[in-house]
This record gives sequence, C-alpha cells and structure tokens, in this order.
Amino acid sequence: MRSRFSAFAVGDAEYLLRTWHPSTRPASLELDGSLRWYRLDIVATSRGGLLDTEGMVEFVAHHKVPGVRGSAGSQHERSRFSKDTGAWTYVDGVDPSA
Repeated sequence: MRSRFSAFAVGDAEYLLRTWHPSTRPASLELDGSLRWYRLDIVATSRGGLLDTEGMVEFVAHHKVPGVRGSAGSQHERSRFSKDTGAWTYVDGVDPSA
C-alpha cells in the first residue's frame, strides 16, 4: 500500500499498473498531475501477513493542489490486495463511508 501511495505521489503510472491485479487492471492510467499527494494514514489492516494470499488496507490519502488555497482533499478507501506468485497486487477498493 505504501509503495502504491508513493507511486501516486511521484506520478509513476507504470508502477501502479504493474502492481494492479490482472483481473481488474485498466488498460491505461492517467494521473492528475495537478494533485500533490502528501500524507497517507493507515486506518486499519486485515490479513496480509507472510502466509496470507489476501489482505485489506483501509487508508486516508491526503492531497492538495499547490498554490490553490482551499484545494486540500482526501481519499478514504478500503483496498483489497491479493498475493499471486509471491507479489502483492491491488485488486479493488471501496469508499467505506458509502
């Protein structure tokens, strides 16, 4: 999860696609270059240990548009991950407040 947040922060769409589960991965990904992702708060985790093949991370990721007053926002998500061939991949996510 933290590596995917870092990829959003630096605009690395290739890494995000590479770490996305093939069953839900989009063909391409365009990131909003105006957003600056600056903080990740992990709210909860479930499973995702060494011997697990599935896991969940609930997080709040904070962003803003530099130079634009009042542009701060956040994304709250509960993400599912799957470990295939030894590597964790992002499956999907939902807004836990929806």
